[in-house]
Amino acid sequence: MRVLGIEGTAWCASAALYDAETDSVLIESNPYEPDSGGIHPREAAEHMSEAIPEVVDEVLAAAEAQHGPDAIDAVAFSKGPGLGPCLRTVGTAARALAGALDVPLVGVNHMVAHLEIGRHQSGFENPVCLNASGANAHLLGYHDGRYRVLGETMDAGVGNAIDKFTRHVGWDHPGGPKVEAAARRYAEASDDPGELFDLPYVVKGMDFSFSGISSAANDAYDDGTSVEELCFSLQEHVFAMLTEVSERALSLTGADELVLGGGVAQNDRLREMLSSMCAARGAEFHAPEPRFLRDNAGMIAVLGEKMARAGDTVPIPESAIDPNFRPDQVPVTWRSGESVARGRAPGEGTSGSDADRRGAEATVEIVAGGDESGGGGDGRSDSDALDRRVIKRRVPKEYRHPALDRTLRRDRTVAEARLTSEARRAGVPTPLVYDTDVPNATLTLQYVGDRDLAAALDGGTERVASVGRHLARLHDAGIVHGDPTTRNVRVGAGGSGERSSTEAGGPSAADAATVDDRTALIDFGLAYHTGHVEDRAMDLHVFEGSVRATATDPDPLIESFETGYAAVGDDDVLERLRDVRGRGRYR
Repeated sequence: MRVLGIEGTAWCASAALYDAETDSVLIESNPYEPDSGGIHPREAAEHMSEAIPEVVDEVLAAAEAQHGPDAIDAVAFSKGPGLGPCLRTVGTAARALAGALDVPLVGVNHMVAHLEIGRHQSGFENPVCLNASGANAHLLGYHDGRYRVLGETMDAGVGNAIDKFTRHVGWDHPGGPKVEAAARRYAEASDDPGELFDLPYVVKGMDFSFSGISSAANDAYDDGTSVEELCFSLQEHVFAMLTEVSERALSLTGADELVLGGGVAQNDRLREMLSSMCAARGAEFHAPEPRFLRDNAGMIAVLGEKMARAGDTVPIPESAIDPNFRPDQVPVTWRSGESVARGRAPGEGTSGSDADRRGAEATVEIVAGGDESGGGGDGRSDSDALDRRVIKRRVPKEYRHPALDRTLRRDRTVAEARLTSEARRAGVPTPLVYDTDVPNATLTLQYVGDRDLAAALDGGTERVASVGRHLARLHDAGIVHGDPTTRNVRVGAGGSGERSSTEAGGPSAADAATVDDRTALIDFGLAYHTGHVEDRAMDLHVFEGSVRATATDPDPLIESFETGYAAVGDDDVLERLRDVRGRGRYR
């Protein structure tokens, strides 16, 4: 099958021919190059109206010259997301061509195409995908027939965040390559760039925020900080955030494959960070060749062929474009197999029964009570087993700048020790903190539960309801968890989570001894004090996102979770949650 693809979501007018028999792709592109600043929608649309016919004619002529008048078996086009005026030009061209050639028409989601070209070239079965493009930044994973958004930016896309800074300093679009070049000059000119200009680093579970970092960089430039130093620091912070949330997604789902997509993915430093992180985890990493990373019709044609072969075509009268087309709205008709959330072998990394396991941020070693030497393996007595302890070490991350890494490990270790204990005093089941070693970023904690909630979701409506109640109590105490995923909730074999320390008369020793019969919250490294309804709503949003990423039937679980929260918490938080849900980059 040969498919002609047409792309034009924002700035690049492109057409391509994909020949499935030879797995070859011919791409012709004509990018829009604004005179100054970023993309101007009207100018971009005018460019599309002129350039799309030209690139389509070039590809069509090449196809017919090689394969004859019946060279094209289907036409695929970028249906969205993107700028409406640009998408309409592409849609009109695709409909006219499909009608003239009398071949099927396929409407492709641009962001899913970024993922699928990486999966196609790498040969991976169930990868997590980080899409890092101008207007978007998100993590996708295949789960029960759709690509789920595991995490995403809550404000600016990664490329737009960088462009906001470059426009401020007077650089032309696109700003990303200029920032990369300036950062490289700074690193090469510094004998030891051990210091790093401090910029906001905002990670909330697997969601993240870039608006603050752009504004801070602009202010620092106005205050006289050199543009090269700021470019270096901007890259180190932004790409470390993207790499951290990618590792969190791998940890949550148990996946061991990561693919990269989007125009920002051409940045060497981002690719270096992701490759380093995956190597440390024993995961595989793949980034497509650059021509498939920037906006291009090749990826549209490749995914279009898969969809057409599966019969996933659209009648011309029903082929409207969708500027807000989210990737999780796309039924994945062209592939089957297990979900990315089931890439982990049963019990592996979720049960907590192994002596050692590695999360996204730390290694966890389970030892006998009072034994911190790591010798709590075979031969433990029954009494030792009742008093098992967890040695949690926040390991250095080679992908992060050393100064940033030291700061994050120290601050998160201190936050976890303090706020785990504060949450417990507020009546929320948490582990006891036995010891804190800040210089080595190590905590000794009580062992709670016998598995993560991620491994016990099926039929677990009461468990998730108890998580809702726990978060409500936590919020009432002026604390947000920051990362309440299904991997950061521990459950026991027996209890439902109904009984809290407050209901038991306070956090007594007896209460501590039975904590693993209940649902308990762990990993308070991203927790902080706040009374803001927005921060509390983000806590709920993070938890619900992790449920959608790992549960077979998430809706009843999410309903029970919100019912549990409503029984104890503030209705204003649930109202704000509805607003937070609507802020994804495609809504």
